Amino acid sequence: MAGKRVLITGGTSGIGLAAAELMLQQGAQVAITGITPESLENACKTLPAARIYASESGSIQEQKRLAEKIKQDFGQLDALVLNAGMGIWHSLEDWTEADFDRQMSVNFKGPFFLLQALRPLLSNPASVVITTSIAAHRGLLGAPIYGASKAALLAVMRGLTTELAADGIRINAISPGPVNTPILYKQGMDGDKFHEQFTPLLPVQRFAEAIEIAQAILFLASDESSYLYGSDIVVDGGLMATFPG
Repeated sequence: MAGKRVLITGGTSGIGLAAAELMLQQGAQVAITGITPESLENACKTLPAARIYASESGSIQEQKRLAEKIKQDFGQLDALVLNAGMGIWHSLEDWTEADFDRQMSVNFKGPFFLLQALRPLLSNPASVVITTSIAAHRGLLGAPIYGASKAALLAVMRGLTTELAADGIRINAISPGPVNTPILYKQGMDGDKFHEQFTPLLPVQRFAEAIEIAQAILFLASDESSYLYGSDIVVDGGLMATFPG
């Protein structure tokens, strides 16, 4: 990754932050995005060598502005990690149109149009990595729209594989299982209950740490995965091997 120009969205916490740290250690030039003042401040302290942008993933206009900033500051990108996302957990009767639109905008619409805006800046060769979830493969109670948003990303990844490959751009996805990240305690989730429900189903009997997912992202972003096109790597501690589906 030495010298490669990388943008990681949602890079101020959790998996994105861990991936940014790894890539900086490998000698990459790294830019990350975040939205909350607390996460942006933390990232500034943790990753002083990274370029950090405040950007709302669910806003198409902000994604276009971000693309312009990347063009000005980097010129081109060698790797793009579409990692920004959120989870809203409701039972069917509690879903509102606002929550539905928010979930799909942040997790699907925003990343799609950011990829569109950054397409002219992707070098040849380049790598695009999309963070999805096992929720795209298995039904999770309370998370039908979260799962749908992640499944939509997988459909985009597969649908763009041939188109982007013609210009030397690889696009792949990673589907993490349960991970110890801040998202477990946001937007209606009960992180402790989630641990209680899923840990017994995991052959490894524990949730992943962010660094374990970040290692897979690093692999997909690097030249080490040069023959991977349109692939979805599941990193779930064996959950899908035992989880009903």
